[in-house]
Amino acid sequence: MQLYTRSAGEGLPVVLLHAFPMSSAMWLAQREGLSSVCKVITPDLRGFGGSVLGEDDPSLDVMADDVARLLDHEGVDRAVVGGLSMGGYVTMAMCRRHPDRLRGVILADTKAGADPEAARSNRERIAAAVLEEGTSVLLEEVLPGLVGQTTAQRRAMVFGRVRGLVQAAPPTAVAWAQRAMAGRPDSFDTLRALKTPVLVIVGEEDEITSPADAGAMAEAVPDGRLVVIEKAGHLSAIEQPEAFNRAVSGFVAELAGGIGESPSRG
Repeated sequence: MQLYTRSAGEGLPVVLLHAFPMSSAMWLAQREGLSSVCKVITPDLRGFGGSVLGEDDPSLDVMADDVARLLDHEGVDRAVVGGLSMGGYVTMAMCRRHPDRLRGVILADTKAGADPEAARSNRERIAAAVLEEGTSVLLEEVLPGLVGQTTAQRRAMVFGRVRGLVQAAPPTAVAWAQRAMAGRPDSFDTLRALKTPVLVIVGEEDEITSPADAGAMAEAVPDGRLVVIEKAGHLSAIEQPEAFNRAVSGFVAELAGGIGESPSRG
């Protein structure tokens, strides 16, 4: 399995893993805005974008192993690895399975807890519906919660772009990813054991993975910092890319030993 990847820039490698049900296309503003401070590597997770799904059973561990092989392919020993939403779940699986490959960790608009039974059942329902009827269920049920109120009310072009990314998701990949996320374990013990610095980012209007969820993760890790992005919902990197990029570039500067302010609330 070789993931299709878009990359930009040079320097400290930063791997960004996309949200469900998107592709690495969501990281356009990060490839453009961060390429002057680091090497931005944005793969399509299996089944999405240009990456094939393969025959493995649904599992975030499988997705994390894909990312480890990507680092091998890129000739990268250790990288900053981060993800938004589902990408955050994959990042936490990386923390469990490949902690030696991590220079730093970014967890954006995600949460460390496992799904309760009702959420797992809902994921299975959506997986089955997508396979039977296509992505219309995503537009009806998933899309409205992906952006914050400010974006929904004032940023029609951003909302339209998000809608297009959701519509482009292959049904087989959507179902596979839903089942992989439903089976994920609680990751708080993994976070408590981390020996690498962690940046936690969350949109203040995120109703899927709340600022409280983000705060719990930042508190759990030994070396964590939290950035809350104003006027952004669940897709903070798309809704407020400049603020998101400021947080990441500050974190990268800190890790690289460069001069720059550490991320703070803003």
